[in-house]
Amino acid sequence: MFDVAVFGSLFLTLFVIMDPPGITPIFLALTAGRPAKVQRRMAFQAVCVAGGVIVLFGLIGQQILDYLHVSMPALMIAGGLLLLLIALDLLTGKNDEPQQTKDVNVALVPLGMPLLAGPGAIVSVILAVQKADSTPAHVSVWAAILAIHVVLWLVMRYSLLIIRVIKDGGVVLVTRLAGMMLSAIAVQQIINGVTQVIQGS
Repeated sequence: MFDVAVFGSLFLTLFVIMDPPGITPIFLALTAGRPAKVQRRMAFQAVCVAGGVIVLFGLIGQQILDYLHVSMPALMIAGGLLLLLIALDLLTGKNDEPQQTKDVNVALVPLGMPLLAGPGAIVSVILAVQKADSTPAHVSVWAAILAIHVVLWLVMRYSLLIIRVIKDGGVVLVTRLAGMMLSAIAVQQIINGVTQVIQGS
């Protein structure tokens, strides 16, 4: 009742797309300045939001996109633009403002969506669910989705130990680094979307 090949294929695909090691500096930068308890809660919330979005699109994703007349390239470009705005805030230091630290729950946006549950992950899950033609394959698909989210939570949860070591100066450095990485991810996502539009036309 379990297909190891399907599980391994989807898990590795989602691991590369969602990039647990790469999310660490971005998570640390976005949650810097908050109490450890709040940061741990945000790690859990981000994973729950991402998991909820992934499950929703895995179940009825194609129908949602068809109903809204939204193409995958459009989803990619929109997600890329949103990530680019967040990246610019990190690079310019606007994310360090006290009111933003208190008022904005970054676990929902951009961590949960579109950083973790981005267009790439959504497309991969929709395709995997459509390809699953047996009960073992379906079980393996959902097991892979659960497994990658457990890994994401563990990575973010224990990345908080890094903050205790690097102190405030290190957090600023990590924030700028995260801004650069996030801007590159955003631009690449926009390029991928535009490329698909051109190829489609």
